[in-house]
Formats: sequence, C-alpha cells, structure tokens
Amino acid sequence: MTTDATFAADVLQHHQPVLVDFTADWCPPCRMIAPVLAEIAAERPGLTVRVVDTDENPETARAYEVMSLPTLMLFRDGKPVASFVGARPKAKLLAGLDELLESQPSLS
Repeated sequence: MTTDATFAADVLQHHQPVLVDFTADWCPPCRMIAPVLAEIAAERPGLTVRVVDTDENPETARAYEVMSLPTLMLFRDGKPVASFVGARPKAKLLAGLDELLESQPSLS
C-alpha cells in the first residue's frame, strides 16, 4: 500500500511506468477491480501497480484531484499521463494501457 508519505518514492521517483489505483475499502467497484489489477501487475512486468487508500491518504488524492473511485492514474517519469475513472473490464483496461505504453515493448 502506498501512502501520502511514500508516494514520491513509490510512484514519482520510480524508474518504470506506475499505475496507481486510488481506492477505498467502502467502494464496491474498487473491490471488483482489485483482482484485475493484480493480474495486470503479474502479466506486465514493466509496469508497477500501486494502491492508495484515499480515506487513509487524502493528501495524495487531493493533490491529483481524484473525485471518483476507483480512479486509475498512469504515471511516467514522475508525471501523470492518463487516468481511467470507474471499474472496467480487464480487456478494456489493458487496451488503454497498452496503447499508452506501446512505445515500451518490454511491457507487452
């Protein structure tokens, strides 16, 4: 779990693309997408997946203007490059991620 205190090290200073899952325990769609993200993390070794609980880490959620949950935000070189709001099927999520990451063949 990434926290407000570890966000810079876990995400912004990371050497490869990072997909951040902004979530909360009370959010049913967040619970639905969690196993999908675990599968994606296992299938895409060049992509790191981090989870931020917005209830426990409100500063990071506020800094990135997360208004709805789940919000998935892709960071590259310390900057957010895309976000996906709401749960979506694995195939649709992978299609969007792969399109964004196609310039890095090690991710496929």
